[in-house]
This record gives sequence, structure tokens and C-alpha cells, in this order.
Amino acid sequence: MRTVLRRPDFRLLFGGLLASMTAESMLLLALAIWVKDLTGSDALAGATIFVIIAPRVLAPLVGWFVDRYPRRRVFVVTNLAMALLLTPLLAVRDADDMWIIYGVAALYGLSNLTVGAVLSRLIRELVPADLIGEANGALQTVRQGLRLIGPLAGAGLYALLGGGMLAAVGMAGFLIAAAVVGGLRIAESSDPPTDTCTTARRWPNRLVAGLRHLVEEPAIRRALVGYGLGSLVMGFTESLIFAYVDQGLGRDAAFVGVLVTVQGVGGLVGGLFSAAVLRRVGELGTLAAGVAFFGPAALALAYPNVWLGCAAVLMAGVSLPLTLVGLNTLVQRRTPPEVLGRVAAASEAVVRAPQALSIGAGALVVGVLDYRLVFALVGVATLLAAGYLWRGRHLSPPAGQPARPRIPAPRPALDGRAHPTPDDRKDGNAPVSAVRR
Repeated sequence: MRTVLRRPDFRLLFGGLLASMTAESMLLLALAIWVKDLTGSDALAGATIFVIIAPRVLAPLVGWFVDRYPRRRVFVVTNLAMALLLTPLLAVRDADDMWIIYGVAALYGLSNLTVGAVLSRLIRELVPADLIGEANGALQTVRQGLRLIGPLAGAGLYALLGGGMLAAVGMAGFLIAAAVVGGLRIAESSDPPTDTCTTARRWPNRLVAGLRHLVEEPAIRRALVGYGLGSLVMGFTESLIFAYVDQGLGRDAAFVGVLVTVQGVGGLVGGLFSAAVLRRVGELGTLAAGVAFFGPAALALAYPNVWLGCAAVLMAGVSLPLTLVGLNTLVQRRTPPEVLGRVAAASEAVVRAPQALSIGAGALVVGVLDYRLVFALVGVATLLAAGYLWRGRHLSPPAGQPARPRIPAPRPALDGRAHPTPDDRKDGNAPVSAVRR
């Protein structure tokens, strides 16, 4: 981590992201609490999280936009826009103004998706290929640390000073991020419309280029299939943990906060060691390790015990940064720069959609089945998903180790030219298949 932080350009990006991530982490929980206070409804408060997630259906469009325009400018404009769009929160007074909070929450979700896609390209353009994993590990460490303090700080600020001050602090964070990253000086390439084939000029073709790459690139395809299948059951734990605390430990629901804090500590540990794991087992191996950590954690939670439960959620915390660092680094290294925004946004949507479905399904399952049985099923399913990912780790070996030879026959591109084979590329981390735009 220290190596990448010695780079002045990355330090500048890191500082800007720290400001924006702080604002985002404070807003996430506080907006839902605000709705709860105004309406008294748990369902409407929970719907705030759904509203934040919903804009991910626009991932192909957001990714195309990011690829089309200079990334530094998109990052700055997105953060300035978010600071401006928080101002309506100052007008919220009662339950009739709840729609304002929902509107801001939706725009927050859209900006979060945009910044994530922009970040993938900025890191690719600022950091050498051998330091991409370390850069992702540094950012995940900070993100996991903010998960410990950000939501609590936002909720506390709202409780003490009200929603208006919360909005003001969020605006300050986004403005600082825009100012800091605006100072970056990098040579950026956009996605100019230079295709010679009529079909390739059509914007729907460009829009789905990210999804097409997810299907065509073997390592990314395996990562998303394995992680997506794991995500289909991982989300169950969002509801199961309340049953575990209530029925298993016989404690008040507030004890969930203690377990979340322990999980955050695990996230810090996972973030700190993610770059080292990546260097040892490669991107798919790191993703497999992250999913594998979740398996025994879920199995341990099938037996109610406070100390065992703390150890289990600590392991679940370690899981998250490993999976994200493995997946993000794989996408960044195996995707041509001109479509990286689309691929990053599409992969985010592909992973988050199963998670959203499983969170909703988990609320139903926990009311029908014994939570211990469901935890056991989650543990087995995630271990199977981890095994599937681990068996494909040869598709993304650690830096310096060659992948298994695979010499595909050249395929004609839309413009009549042959796609390059791996031997034609100078970058050893370049994807096996090129992407038609």
C-alpha cells in the first residue's frame, strides 16, 4: 500500500475519494433514519435503500457516458452536481416532503454508480498495471474503515443538529472531492466516434459493449458467474442476523450494531491484506478466497454463541474487501481502456442485482425456515461458489506468471479487420479477446 501512496497523482485521487466516500457513508444510513422519523414507517425507511440501489439498472448508459468523456471532468462534474442536488434537503420539514429525500437518494445512487465507473478508468490511467491491486486494496481499506464510523457519524449528526446540517456536511465533502481531483493532470483518452462500420456507429451497439465483454472474456465471465451465484444467498444474512441475535442469542436488536462493528474490523483486516493475497493467487484466486471466507462464517452462525458469532462476522468482514479487490482488479486489467467504464458499470450491476434479490428473499425465507438451517445452506452454497472460482484461477494468474496457453483463431471484427491474439499485445495483462465497440 505504501508503494502506491508514494505516487503524487494517486495521493491526490486518494484524498478526493476520501472526502466523497466520507460524505456518502454519512448519508447512507441517515437518509433512512430521516424517513423513519418523518413517517414512523420501517417499510418506508427501508425503501430508501432500495431507491439508492434502483439506479443501477442504468449501468450500461452510465458506463457509456463515462467512456465517452474525460474521466477527471466527469468525476468533478458528478461531485459538483451531487453537492448542488443536496440543497433540496434543506427544505424538508414533514412527511409531505418525503419525496424530496427519495429524489436525493436516487440521485445519490446514480452518482455513486458513476463515480465507481469513473474510478476504474482513473486508476487504470494513473497507476501502473502491477500496482492496480495495491491501489484497489488501499481504497477498500479506507472504505471499510468508513463503514465503521461513517453511518454512525451521519446518524449522530442528524440526531444532534438535524437533516439540514447533515446535508451541509455532505455538500462540503462532495465539493472538496471535486476541488482535489480537479487538480489532477493526466492525459485522458475518450471514446471518439471513429468506427468505419455503420453498425458499430449505432449507439445501442456501443451501449452494450460492456455487457458483451463480460460474456466474451473468460476470466471475467467466470468471476461474475461464481460471485453472482454466491451473492444470491449472501444477501439472506441481512435478515438472518436479526433472527440470530433475537432467537439465538436472546439479545435486543441493538446488539446487531456490535456485530456490525466487529464485521467492520474484519473489513479493515481484509483490506490491508488484499494486495498481498492478490500477488500470491491472482485476481480470481483472491475473489475465491473472499467468497470462501463467507462460507465458514455462515456455518458458524448456525450455532448461537456470542464468541463464535463475533469470530464469524469478523471472517465475513474479511470476505468483502477480498472479493471487491479481486473483482475490480480483474476488470481493470482484463478490459480495453476504451470500454472500461461500461464494463465496470455493467459488472457492478450484474453483481448487485442478485444481492438485492437475495436481501428481499431473505426477509421471506427467515419467516418460513429455521434461521440455523438457512445459515447452513448459505455456508454450503458459498463454499461451492468459492470452489468454482478457485478452479478457474489459472485464467488470471499472479503478475509475472503466464496464463495457460490459449491461441484462439482470429475473428473478423465489424470493420473487417481481425481481432488481435494475445501474442499481438504488448501488455501481458491485456484481455484475451478484444471488444467490438
